[in-house]
Amino acid sequence: MTTARTATLARRTRETDIRGEIRLDGAGRADISTGLAFFDHLLTALARHSGIDLTLTCDGDLEIDDHHTIEDCSLVLGSLIDLALGERRGIARFGSAYAPLDEALARAVVDLSGRPCSVVLLGLVRPMIGAVACENIGHAVASLSTSLRAAIHLDVLRGDNDHHRAEAAFKALALAIRQAITLTGGDEIPSTKGTL
Repeated sequence: MTTARTATLARRTRETDIRGEIRLDGAGRADISTGLAFFDHLLTALARHSGIDLTLTCDGDLEIDDHHTIEDCSLVLGSLIDLALGERRGIARFGSAYAPLDEALARAVVDLSGRPCSVVLLGLVRPMIGAVACENIGHAVASLSTSLRAAIHLDVLRGDNDHHRAEAAFKALALAIRQAITLTGGDEIPSTKGTL
């Protein structure tokens, strides 16, 4: 279901059961429960710094590992934003931002082009942060890009602590998304093709 820049979505498979709700013009409120505390932490930062209100719950097959939960939650998040954007009329479309977290510095560039593409270079060294495999943090962004139908370039320029690197990346991504979804006051689709 979609109304003015809001959306709700349920997705159920043999691996995950997810329910989500989003309000693009929110206050950055988050109610997230995926069963993975560090992933909840990253998604909460994304909601807070993008100004998006996000409710997301997942019952996933964590007895196997974290992959399906992270991938499917990211697909649902991207779909929620995509649904809430509708035809993408009157939005800025592009967003870019830097975000530091102590010694870590991340850069994100987003284009709500309608074409999924992701380049994610986080430089994480540890195999895990909490119960989250570091390889799945980048995969989360790739999955988000796919269902959001957006080009996302996300890289961490420096940092010694993997927690800081990952969190800085999600904060930079949040700020870039916030810019890209901003309403410009017009009603045009921001593309020379006339569609996104």
